[in-house]
Amino acid sequence: MDITFIVIIFTIGFIGSFISGMLGIGGAIINYPMLLYLPGMLGAGHFTAHEVSGITAIQVLFATLGGVLAYRKGGFLNKTLIIYMGISILTGSFIGGFFSTHMQENGINIIYGVLALIAVIVMFVPKKEIDDMSFEKVHFNKWIASLLAFMIGVGAGIVGAGGAFLLVPIMLVVLKIPTRMTIASSLAITLISSIGSVSGKLVTGHIPILPAFIMVVASLVASPLGVHIGKRVNTKVLQSTMVILILATAVKTWMLFL
Repeated sequence: MDITFIVIIFTIGFIGSFISGMLGIGGAIINYPMLLYLPGMLGAGHFTAHEVSGITAIQVLFATLGGVLAYRKGGFLNKTLIIYMGISILTGSFIGGFFSTHMQENGINIIYGVLALIAVIVMFVPKKEIDDMSFEKVHFNKWIASLLAFMIGVGAGIVGAGGAFLLVPIMLVVLKIPTRMTIASSLAITLISSIGSVSGKLVTGHIPILPAFIMVVASLVASPLGVHIGKRVNTKVLQSTMVILILATAVKTWMLFL
């Protein structure tokens, strides 16, 4: 395992974790396809879909941890939302992470593509302007939030994601949570979710140690930087960036099956 390999894995982890902190996602939507294809394209080795999902699960855990620590002040974290959705998504992600071992690689990739496609559709649903709402006035249906989080968790656990690339659109459009609160709370919920995903991957033995360690280092450096930038960027720009990111990933994933 040479320096080229280490640089490639670190760069992938840095990019995914920076975007994680800025947009409130775990980074899996970036890291999964990059890990699956870039090392092989650059002649630095190849990971199976199972290994990629394991490495990604570790990256998401530490990227969201770094993001939550950076967001811990300022009232951005909605504790009620985090508890209800966090417990539900943790349960779902553990189930998904454990049973992913019984799936074929193409099956994992298809589920990833479906999740990304759903996220794109949700983001294009018209939504009310709520970003001027006071955080103290935010209310949501707890049971709908819990059910949706569980369903997201199952799919996210299978692909080793934290599920935030689907959580964020759901929180913005369905639950009507302001953008900056969505980003911060999504990181906390995804942190809880990733515990389930990582636990499932550890049980199945799908986490290569050295690449995972490189991802951890990259995540802890890049995620707080992403939070710093995200706090200063207009919320419309953040939402548009999310749409473009998810759409590009969905298109790329589905092109593999055409």
